[in-house]
Amino acid sequence: MASITIRQLPEETKRKLKIRAAENGRSMEQEAREILRRELGKPLLAKPPQTGKDLVEAIRRRFAPYGGVELEIPPRETIRNPRIR
Repeated sequence: MASITIRQLPEETKRKLKIRAAENGRSMEQEAREILRRELGKPLLAKPPQTGKDLVEAIRRRFAPYGGVELEIPPRETIRNPRIR
């Protein structure tokens, strides 16, 4: 297995990693490996969205695991006269 060294890691990032590792009962090194494995295991978009429809589909895929939301769409009203003089 390969090894890496991460230099110039901000103290705040190191602190958060240490806390997260403790919460999960792992060492900081184990926690960092798990984060990398999980994040790099996610599928990458083949290409960035090219159209509005592509963007909508990308957003749906991103948020699908969290469930849906049903929003009530208000009725349309006529535009009032701006009374420009």
